[in-house]
Amino acid sequence: MVRPYGKGHKKRKKGERYDKEEEEVEDEQVQEEKADSETEMRAQDGEEKTEEAKEMQLPGVEEGIPIVPSHQTGKKPGVIFVLEKASLEVAKVGKSYQILNSEEHANFLRRNKKNPADYRPDIIYQALLSILDSPLNKAGRLRAVYVKTDKGVLFEVKPHVRIPRTYKRFAGIMLQLLQKLSITAVGNREKLLRVIKNPVTQYLPLNSRKIGFSHSSEKLVQMEKYVAGVGDDTDLVFVVGAMSHGKIECDYVDDFISVSEYPLSAAWCIARVCEAVSKKWRVL
Repeated sequence: MVRPYGKGHKKRKKGERYDKEEEEVEDEQVQEEKADSETEMRAQDGEEKTEEAKEMQLPGVEEGIPIVPSHQTGKKPGVIFVLEKASLEVAKVGKSYQILNSEEHANFLRRNKKNPADYRPDIIYQALLSILDSPLNKAGRLRAVYVKTDKGVLFEVKPHVRIPRTYKRFAGIMLQLLQKLSITAVGNREKLLRVIKNPVTQYLPLNSRKIGFSHSSEKLVQMEKYVAGVGDDTDLVFVVGAMSHGKIECDYVDDFISVSEYPLSAAWCIARVCEAVSKKWRVL
């Protein structure tokens, strides 16, 4: 019989290769696949990190070049909203800082002897959506939005900001704003949201009518007739409370009115205001 293997030769194991070039080629392929996988993971991480920033990107902005909307109205009178007593308080919950809200942090708030009902950041979120998504803003008649928190922090929101569509992302943006004092647009350095100095009156036009809203006001009005009586060359400043209960007390308001026989949310109140002013200025 012929010996299948000579002296000194070992039986070749299944799948074993002796060709060094073949091994080197395979090693190179494995390294390339690993590099491609790492590159893809880094790209995905980058997309996740910029996802919230993209939500704040200006409409029509490409490669950092800001484009002013063509519907700007020049010297025509406009509207300014001031949202008072917004619940936006930052606290360290566990290992991270968060915007406190009654739904997620009820136990934390009770342990710290705070009323969960007072922590409603969703109210300011809905109010901002109502303002910035309105035809009045899209027609270029919204001049500015100012928000004052219940802790006294004042910040400005530019009319062309695109607020995130979900509350979770909105809360992340507010947290970043209160920690870093400003939020810039993607691709350029324009500050879309920025913390500014008090009082808010220094930013309001001189020739403006400042109107506050309160359900407890004895002056119940039909909003369309009320704004129709204001001069066409006068800017309108509407002061709305962005809290769950209570009323605003602002000494700079010219008139306090009520727009319904029933208590309304801030978003509903703003919707009535925007609709009435849109009809006055024929914004369809």
